[in-house]
Amino acid sequence: MLKREGKARPYTKALDGGWGWMIVFHFFLVNVFVIGMFKTFAIFFVVFQEEFEGTSEQTGWIGSIMTSLSYSAGPLVAVISDIYGEKTASILGALLITGGYVISSWATSIPFLCVTMGLLPGLGSALVYQAAVVVMSKYFKKRLALCTAIARSGVGLTFLLAPFTKAMIDLYDWTGALVLLGAIALNLVPSSMLLRPIRITSESNSDIKDQGGSLSASGAEAVCGTETSHCAETQEPSIRDSAVQKAGQPGTSLTDPQNRNEEFINGPNRRRLFLIDEESFEKKAILWSCKQKFCGISLLKNPFFYIFTWSWLFGQLAYLIPTFHLAARAKTLGIGMTDASYLISVAGITESVSQIISGWVADQNWIRKYHYQKSYLILCGITNLLAPLATTFPLLMTYIVFFAIFSGGYMALIISVLVDLSGPSIVHRFMGLAGFFTGIAILSGPPIAGWLYDYTQTYTGSFYLSGTCYLVSSVSLFFVPLAERWKSRV
Repeated sequence: MLKREGKARPYTKALDGGWGWMIVFHFFLVNVFVIGMFKTFAIFFVVFQEEFEGTSEQTGWIGSIMTSLSYSAGPLVAVISDIYGEKTASILGALLITGGYVISSWATSIPFLCVTMGLLPGLGSALVYQAAVVVMSKYFKKRLALCTAIARSGVGLTFLLAPFTKAMIDLYDWTGALVLLGAIALNLVPSSMLLRPIRITSESNSDIKDQGGSLSASGAEAVCGTETSHCAETQEPSIRDSAVQKAGQPGTSLTDPQNRNEEFINGPNRRRLFLIDEESFEKKAILWSCKQKFCGISLLKNPFFYIFTWSWLFGQLAYLIPTFHLAARAKTLGIGMTDASYLISVAGITESVSQIISGWVADQNWIRKYHYQKSYLILCGITNLLAPLATTFPLLMTYIVFFAIFSGGYMALIISVLVDLSGPSIVHRFMGLAGFFTGIAILSGPPIAGWLYDYTQTYTGSFYLSGTCYLVSSVSLFFVPLAERWKSRV
């Protein structure tokens, strides 16, 4: 990991352009092929119900596992990215997505699909998505909201993917459609090559180096225990240097007490001691960094972590329910699958435009970004609570347009609000641990909504649940001023 980070070009501030636009392009493709395909699951949801004669609750577990893992695998993704790099993690994720879709074409039951279409693409999506988010947050600061919105607008290409998926199912059956989607996802392998590593260093690193001999033999733990995401990459040299300085100080028992200074300075073991020192501290830095990435215990003392996790958890839970059940809701109202795919297409186009406008407005910094997000969440909640009133195709289209406008604004600001609340240095850990809790909650979302349909024989309960979750999601953002006052006193 440390050798890999050594190849990363160091900068003192975000570039806000340059090669960063290639990262935005890759993230755009990720949203097209990953998030866009998640939305096409609404079509497969109906197909799988008919093919395997499963209930809404049983079929809902496929999409639930897939989406849940894309979040809950966050801490694991952080460790993999830290050791092998975001580029390698992204390539691995693309291969898992492709393999999952292709193997799913041989499915014989819903439990089979839970593994092949739930587990594999879910883990692959976590690797691809989180790697893109972290790299982009290093390249951009001033334009982060706009760049996120541009990249997220790739979800809007579901207006092509949804009818395309429906056409492929009609032509080649659902098995052939899954193989084709797997082949399309394979395009993420070459685009992952665009993830050129970059390292943002702060001037505080020089202050750490100046401390020299004040660091003890456990310096790796002491330094890496601070709120720094990439502690090994930015502080490891200072750890090693301080250890070497301390080794040469009087009182350091590296050799025989009477001859230690002379032997250390002039003896034949000098280089060997330096190499042993370097190796041991390198290993300590890697081990401690992985522990910090995977556990993120220090984040549990951060009030902003709870605020973001609460909002993200309920917001994503609410977002997935209408996404997965829209086509099924249309079918119960007597609307054909072709028209239902048009609803998904219109939602994709509207959401894309909304995200770009929302990102641009947020980057003007007229008000804090979390205020925009809070407003979008409340509007999404009200829209979904009114959704059961849409009982015809025109009314359903009206609902989906308004929902796409508000949800697009919300989705465009998630990463910007994340960076604002966490700080750019610990995005990996913040997103990883928050995603872990979010994924666990999301796991139960679609099955609960499916159970509501099985019990009531109507999808109105699902939309009521979604609207309630959106309103609950906005609550934590009202506590940001309190958290800021607490932070200023600490």
